[in-house]
Amino acid sequence: MFSKLERKIAFRYMWAKKRGFGSVISWVSLIGIMLGVATLIVVMSVMGGFHDTLLSRIVGMNGHVVVYHQDGAITDYDFLVDKMRQNKVVAANAVGIVPIAEGQVMVTANGNNSGAMIRGIRMPDLIAKTHAGTRIYGKSLDKISDGELVAGNSLNRALGVTMGDKVSLVSANGATPTPFGTMPRIMSYPVMSSFFMGMYEYDSGYIFMPLETAQKYLNIGNAVTHIDIFLKDPEDTTAVRDALSRLLPDGFVVRDWRDLNSGFVGALQVESNVMFLILMLIVIVAAFNIVSSLVMLVKDKSKDIAVLRTFGVSRRSMMKIFILSGTSIGAIGAFFGTVFGVLIAIYIEPIRRAVQVITGRDLFPAELYYLSELPSKLIPTTVIGIALLAILLSFLATLYPAWKAANTDPVDVLRNE
Repeated sequence: MFSKLERKIAFRYMWAKKRGFGSVISWVSLIGIMLGVATLIVVMSVMGGFHDTLLSRIVGMNGHVVVYHQDGAITDYDFLVDKMRQNKVVAANAVGIVPIAEGQVMVTANGNNSGAMIRGIRMPDLIAKTHAGTRIYGKSLDKISDGELVAGNSLNRALGVTMGDKVSLVSANGATPTPFGTMPRIMSYPVMSSFFMGMYEYDSGYIFMPLETAQKYLNIGNAVTHIDIFLKDPEDTTAVRDALSRLLPDGFVVRDWRDLNSGFVGALQVESNVMFLILMLIVIVAAFNIVSSLVMLVKDKSKDIAVLRTFGVSRRSMMKIFILSGTSIGAIGAFFGTVFGVLIAIYIEPIRRAVQVITGRDLFPAELYYLSELPSKLIPTTVIGIALLAILLSFLATLYPAWKAANTDPVDVLRNE
């Protein structure tokens, strides 16, 4: 594609020691592309990590497809679960069907109080759906019995509760009517286990209990508030959702995780797209610097270009020389940017901790970002795409200077020398 002569001249021009300000612009272009590519890779990796981690934990705890009833309670849930498992489409796609009894409460202990969500679930189901990174303290989940609680680690700290201490749950659900008005339902239970998921929303606001305990406390009898269905592929919910809509009688509502988290998922996608466009401007500005650098190079080397043309170098070869010179700057910048970006993305959490220690500031508060660690997920296609896009922009930036060099009239240049 490029002859030996074209490569030799292009690289000599690119690293010419006497180009002065033009050489400085070339270095600025290279560093700009390198920083732009590295920043894009890091930001897109962190955004991808946020997306996957938050969705896996939020969706993983709430089910990929959820079945509700318009009346608020599902009484024949065991029959419905068996019916779902017998359906061919559901059986082929689902890995778990879990009945849940859920309600909001206020938790009080040691003079402290906090809002929380109680979730009644069969302990084998809780063990099966517990995230791999979740840490359990105190009594193991398979030993939790009726009347015992499993509370989030951050919630326990906020209430000043240790294992075995009792907490009082106050709820308007199942409230008792009296001659003096409706009294909220208040019951005390011991906290026998604590969990740490690494997601602040759950660690500070969720309490799990055996399903029978939740049914008694919420005063809903032998009923549940909804049924969670967990799928092999969370991205493919359409088939199961349609099958359940046909299978279940009137009064049931079937929703998937996109419906339940539509605002959150949409915000993540918009933020990711906007960040990509904003940071891509760094690479575009660096590419425009290549234009400036090559235009100055063409002007500086006009005599050399005229001599080469006189010796028989074609316009096509002149274009290829300057295209190779400018594109090489972009390729080198993209290469080092990719290397630095990948390394930073891999070690982003240790880097965050080091910066946090140096500055003495909390750069990633869990209560704001919902996660206790800065996540990162490198997607090879995204990394390669960013690098290739930087090289493409560099190539496009060389076309005008290369065209100008190829159309330099050697007669006019040599006449003026």
